[in-house]
Amino acid sequence: MPFYKTNTGIQVIIAVLAALLFIPFLGQVHLFDWDEINFAESAREMIASGNYLTVQVNFEPFWEKPPLFIWMQVLSMKVFGINEFAARFPNAICGILTLLILYNLGREIYNKRFGILWVLVYAGSLLPFFYFKSGIIDPWFNLFIFLGVYFILRYFHNPLTKYSILSAIAIGLSVLTKGPVGFLIFALSGIIYLMVRKFRVTIRWKDVMIYAFVVAFVGGFWFLLQILNGNYDILVDFIEYQIHLFSKEGAGHGGFLLYHFVILFIGVFPASIFALKSFRRNYDDSLQQQMRLMMVVLFWTVLILFTIVNTKIIHYSSMCYFPLTYLAAYVMYRIYKGEIKAGRWIPIGIGVLGGFYALATAALPWIGMYAKEIAASGIIKDKFAQGNMQADVVWTGWESLTGIVLLAGVLFFLLRWHKRQQMTAITVLLSSTTLFLLLAMTIVTPKIEGYSQRAAIEFYKSKAEKDVYVEPLGFKSYAHYFYGKRSTRDNGESISEGWLLKGDIDKRAWFVVKTHRAEKYLKKYPQLIKTGEKNGFVFCYRDPENK
Repeated sequence: MPFYKTNTGIQVIIAVLAALLFIPFLGQVHLFDWDEINFAESAREMIASGNYLTVQVNFEPFWEKPPLFIWMQVLSMKVFGINEFAARFPNAICGILTLLILYNLGREIYNKRFGILWVLVYAGSLLPFFYFKSGIIDPWFNLFIFLGVYFILRYFHNPLTKYSILSAIAIGLSVLTKGPVGFLIFALSGIIYLMVRKFRVTIRWKDVMIYAFVVAFVGGFWFLLQILNGNYDILVDFIEYQIHLFSKEGAGHGGFLLYHFVILFIGVFPASIFALKSFRRNYDDSLQQQMRLMMVVLFWTVLILFTIVNTKIIHYSSMCYFPLTYLAAYVMYRIYKGEIKAGRWIPIGIGVLGGFYALATAALPWIGMYAKEIAASGIIKDKFAQGNMQADVVWTGWESLTGIVLLAGVLFFLLRWHKRQQMTAITVLLSSTTLFLLLAMTIVTPKIEGYSQRAAIEFYKSKAEKDVYVEPLGFKSYAHYFYGKRSTRDNGESISEGWLLKGDIDKRAWFVVKTHRAEKYLKKYPQLIKTGEKNGFVFCYRDPENK
């Protein structure tokens, strides 16, 4: 048998292709506010302060997240330096591992073909691909939860202690990555699964006790260290924050009730289209059907949980990417086997949604070429958006090829699907979406960033080596910390915006204000001296003598 057809050969090919997809060009775009810069800044401050136990932002305890992902970024920054590439590299590694894990689990549940299909679906769906090119915490968090759920399913199917221990380690790591919500998702999914199965599974009390100990030890490791170091306040603040997320809407993160339904349907294209056909009830005691049941339960648990939560953030439902892509691969595989009919709505959904993405991306460069004229026309009323569109971003028109790649893939899919060559159609579609995503992240995203935040970040970077204060006014940001290289040498009172604006400052304080709010601040604080304006941001300063 040729090497590339062996199990080892296939895994080598997956690892190499994943590395080529996820690692190149990681550092070509500035980190995006808030989340990317938030985590990267915490890692930078760990290195700057030498305090690797406590997560910090602006050198104050940051109790919203445990440190596991931050530690990964610290290690990466120790190797590659404090930069965008290093901040995103851990998720590129997560992407490689995820695709290898999906192949091996798919092979165990079905066969090599199913494993490869699941890999293609995950890599070829929009948001799952995007997350592995980012510096946010969720890819690792989701992977740990998924592994915890998978291994407990294996335990329910065949009650071996090793499966229980592996599940507990994974869930403990999820808690150490993002907090107790990892265990909550796991516990709810497990309980609902058992209810659907009418508790017809074998669970040994010995394994329950071992599970509880392992989760508590792995997940509580950092919390225990905080207690031993006397940092009780951090733990109290952490717990209060977790409660706050579920009870109140986070600042700037509201949304309508069905927010996550829409995000998953549109954002996990094309997997979401195929997965819709998998929710019909048809379960037996085989591992294959129990895996499908668990994936359905996991999907609805996450979706309903974060629909109830008032804070609406796109990352919250990202755990659904695993069950959605599995269910999509399940449908594709059964279509290939001739066990289910494809249906008309699959090509309709692919054609409509895929066509929209393709045409919108192809049109974007031509809109960008006339962005300044569009802003000057008065069609857009928001002053900040008008300022954004004044950015000097160069579009050549060739960027449209990104959308054309996807459009060609969609059209080929529809043609082959009509000729009942479904697997050929699916393979070409997933290959074209993967290439589309790679091109979009490499070519289009840097230009979009040029409109959104680049002017402000370049300003922060210009002040990085100067002994001054830098602060945004009227909007939340972490960019001035990371790109301004905020130092522990700063006056402790500088964390107060009021002190910087009115207090007895000891050095020049620079401020960044969005255009639509600049007039209010300049009028209220006449001691501010405006020095410039660029792409929706106004820059001003106050000297110590300006009272």
